[in-house]
Amino acid sequence: MPNRYAILGSALVVALVIPATAQTEQSKKAPAAKAATTGKYNPPRISDGHPDLSGTYDAATLTPLERQGNTPLVMTKEEAAKQEGLAVKLKQQGDQSVDANRTAPPKGGDGSPGPAGNVGGYNSGWLDPGSTFNVVDGQIRASIIIDPPNGRTPPPPSGQSARGGLGFVAPSGVGLLQYLLTSRPRSDASENDPGLEKTPGAYDDPERRPLAERCLLGFGSTSGPPMLPDYFYNNLHQIVQTPDAVMILTEMVHDVRVVRMNAQHLPKNIRQWLGDSVGHWEGDTLVVDTTNFTDKTNFHGATQDMHVIERFTRENAHTLLYRFTIEDPNVWSKPWTGEYSWPEAHGPIYEYACHEGNYALGDILRGARLREKEEAAKASK
Repeated sequence: MPNRYAILGSALVVALVIPATAQTEQSKKAPAAKAATTGKYNPPRISDGHPDLSGTYDAATLTPLERQGNTPLVMTKEEAAKQEGLAVKLKQQGDQSVDANRTAPPKGGDGSPGPAGNVGGYNSGWLDPGSTFNVVDGQIRASIIIDPPNGRTPPPPSGQSARGGLGFVAPSGVGLLQYLLTSRPRSDASENDPGLEKTPGAYDDPERRPLAERCLLGFGSTSGPPMLPDYFYNNLHQIVQTPDAVMILTEMVHDVRVVRMNAQHLPKNIRQWLGDSVGHWEGDTLVVDTTNFTDKTNFHGATQDMHVIERFTRENAHTLLYRFTIEDPNVWSKPWTGEYSWPEAHGPIYEYACHEGNYALGDILRGARLREKEEAAKASK
């Protein structure tokens, strides 16, 4: 049985890309100083005088990570409105009720959009891929990547081939909705099994499966770093801040990252799924430097040598600006940078008990045994 996330991620890659508090005693807010004469926003501050970033934020956006070639970074209001209107129509179409008295779909589905199509995934009624494009500095952004200027990840180092990541990578919220409403081959067709891993023993035990498939880490780099939209659901991030540490809780798979302030990185032999994050302040911007990754997260094909620098800046009372720069000389010929705004969320983060309800992992292993049995039967004839 194929990997449910890998199948959806592989199919989405080829879809159309359109031009992702708890209070402590330390977080008591100090009175906000008067606004500077320059008009720059002067945020409320915690007891150590640094800006208070605590709160819950919504990272959902229709803006994709990359944009199509030869297109500008900034969209016109008319183009954004057109694409946002398309997203509304696609969502409404996908949310239409189905006949409660319908018959069961045929084995593998019938290839049509909806519940009788390629059986095995969600329909759009379950999803929250965002409804608007992201706005930074008053500009409607067509991509999260701002450097290179073409809005694409850099090419691999000279003489090397591009590496493929194992994670869930969606092109955009609109692309996801279009994919879900597009007719496609039946799921029992062998040529339409992109999630099937051919490595011997890949399905022999749970520990061989990827972290996201086991619901141990959010797919699509939702927890980061870098922290990206997944154009799926569970878009919230919560920040809890003290002078000594900053905690970032991601709704997807309830991942938690603790940033140690003004600390030294761990020794290189100590490596973690989310890396080792240390922070410091540059003016009113929180800068987080992360190294010491493992080879299990594999962001866009990156290695354990990936280095990520994140910057969190409060733009106003209701918005954070999140910027990141990534480098891994094993994968990309130069560093690359992205940014997008996180608006304040209106509501709490609810538990996402993915691991606790992950019946699909057992199904994946059972499906592999069934496939082996069928292949053995064919070979014996």
